[in-house]
Amino acid sequence: MSSAGEVATPSLRVIGAAVDVYKKVFTRPTISHPVRHIGFDLDLTVESVRTEATDVVSLALTHPGGEALPSWRPGSHIDVFLDSGKQRQYSLCGDPRDRHRYRIAVRRIADGDGGSREMHTLCAGDRLRIRGPRNAFTFVETAPSYLFVAAGIGITPILPMACAAGARGRLVYLGRSRDTMPFLDEVPDHTEIRPDDEVGTSDIAALLATAAPGAAVYVCGPPPVLDLTQRTLFALNPTASLHTELFSARPVTDGQEFELVLARSGETVRVGATETALAALRRIRPDAVYSCRQGFCGTCKTRVLAGEIDHRDRLLTPGERPDHLLTCVSRSTGGALTLDL
Repeated sequence: MSSAGEVATPSLRVIGAAVDVYKKVFTRPTISHPVRHIGFDLDLTVESVRTEATDVVSLALTHPGGEALPSWRPGSHIDVFLDSGKQRQYSLCGDPRDRHRYRIAVRRIADGDGGSREMHTLCAGDRLRIRGPRNAFTFVETAPSYLFVAAGIGITPILPMACAAGARGRLVYLGRSRDTMPFLDEVPDHTEIRPDDEVGTSDIAALLATAAPGAAVYVCGPPPVLDLTQRTLFALNPTASLHTELFSARPVTDGQEFELVLARSGETVRVGATETALAALRRIRPDAVYSCRQGFCGTCKTRVLAGEIDHRDRLLTPGERPDHLLTCVSRSTGGALTLDL
């Protein structure tokens, strides 16, 4: 008969092996993962518009014929096509079990390019063309525990995840003030709500340090929050996995000036060291299409006829990279890029 210590040894080995597998699979930022395309195109009806917080409205979208909508998982978003020609992505923040309506939320940006303001003019009964759902922010359902950090409108993809995680998840919700924080009445009961005007600016590193070993850490918010998370999490918790999404374009880093040459028109434009090719292109082509400005949606994909490309996207396949770029993030490695425009 084996002793208790001898019986326990194989079990410990199994547990250790399982942890090793989890670390290999999940202990890395998901920002490098390719977006998953579904590809549905639908014309939906705005069922209702509801004020959720200061400058934030939610829109419930349904099929005009009452048909069931494509299924989705927490972290998914849809592409929205506006009458102006703008295309935007919004996270689905409703209940994935509700197959008859999608819910999105939009914060109005007064000094933006007008996309959010246009969304805020929509009313019940309006039609809206969408594409998706797609998922670039995958919810890993098998993590032993979760820490969710949502800042402001970053609650939209996080809310369905926190609800799905149940008792295994802990949500910390940051914002300027309660009146600016949507869906406060829907977050899980054990959520830590931290408005800056009540508790001061939160210490992100201290929050990350509370994640359990092996936890899946999900963070959604402005670039400074994500940048600090990526710099500090693995030093604090080497066994954690990091999953991030942001709602604004990152600043250009390690850039150098170069020229864009538009082959069809012969126009040229100089791209500054700290600006994107898209921003420079729009100075001479204001109608140049774009959407996410983060290198994952593909709206701004452009054919390159000449020049060496510094790819910084999350989307293009190896077969596309020799002669295409996403103007929102990618650049030249040096010298001019000639575009098929």
